[in-house]
Amino acid sequence: MKISKKDALMWFRFFASLPEEEGILPHQQEIVYATFAQIERAVNARLADMAQQIPGLKTLANRTFYVGPEEKFPRGCKSCLLGTGLSAVRKTNKCNIQCPFCYNYGELDCQPPIGEGMWEIGGSKFYEEDIDLLLSIQKKPTGIAYVYLEPFMEIDQYYGVIAKFHAAGVHQHMYTNGTLANEANLRALGEAGLDELRFNLGATDCADSVIEHIALAKRFIPYVGIETPMTPDFLEQFKAKKQRILDTGLDFINCAELHLNPNNIDNYAGEPMYISRQGYVSPIWSRQITMQLLRMADEEKWPIVVHDCSNRTKFARDLNLKAHEGGWFGASDYACEFPAPPYAAFLPTLEDDSLPFLEEEPLPVGYRPGDIVL
Repeated sequence: MKISKKDALMWFRFFASLPEEEGILPHQQEIVYATFAQIERAVNARLADMAQQIPGLKTLANRTFYVGPEEKFPRGCKSCLLGTGLSAVRKTNKCNIQCPFCYNYGELDCQPPIGEGMWEIGGSKFYEEDIDLLLSIQKKPTGIAYVYLEPFMEIDQYYGVIAKFHAAGVHQHMYTNGTLANEANLRALGEAGLDELRFNLGATDCADSVIEHIALAKRFIPYVGIETPMTPDFLEQFKAKKQRILDTGLDFINCAELHLNPNNIDNYAGEPMYISRQGYVSPIWSRQITMQLLRMADEEKWPIVVHDCSNRTKFARDLNLKAHEGGWFGASDYACEFPAPPYAAFLPTLEDDSLPFLEEEPLPVGYRPGDIVL
């Protein structure tokens, strides 16, 4: 069903008016999915046109796109997309700032603790001394990532665990907003064996102090880069400080397509949205900003990798992880993070005349207003 934008808007206004607890019928679900598909086709066509303007665009085994020297492609991302997946190591349940794009927005003060002296790996709890036992029994992953939430709030607790995984030859990367980094803790991370540090530069509006910390990190840690959701604010701030950022000597920029959940979607109310494969909901402009940065990097020959960490990339990541876990053909954990479609969030897209549907047809009998839907 190639529903028209006019009909889709009419139906979505109706769906948005329904009480949250009221479900919809199968014919109406078909209308929802047809609308999502029409929006996604239009968005992807625009992105394909933008990609055509980037002659240096490359793929990593057809799983993601990037520009720049392959040797600087982040090893943590290769572990995600080609290796045995991304094993998350969770420790710190606090953060010192609050970002509008944070998945835990509004709930940062009530995130459950992992436990005193404990680490969560693969959903199980470990003490530091248990890491040797774990590595002696189970097959080690190609890489692990330290996530949840800001590790530098208790960074001294990380060094011993990092040293154990380093001795086992496991690639390790860590995420940080960079505000609490300094020469002492960055040096200690490097000495412990951290391979890769990723700064969420958008979390601090490209703060000068964090840019300085990126340069400082390169003195002690082999691979240093930026990973941040692509927003209009970040694009403008980045462009204003572009040369200073590139002069830090960083290796890569992971352009994360911003995806939303019930915690943070209200921070982007009124923005045009789409849903990728009935999974992640994202502002349409997010990956378009990625394409702009890819083109800029390609034309200006930046000496770094700029990586399109998109919803498509995350879909490929989950397929790869399930394959290595021995999952059945087609298995993936990629899914929508909303219990029911946020219909109202798509009204700005359907009301936007600048994104026409590629092909439209009248609604068939049974799907029109006034029809009895069974």
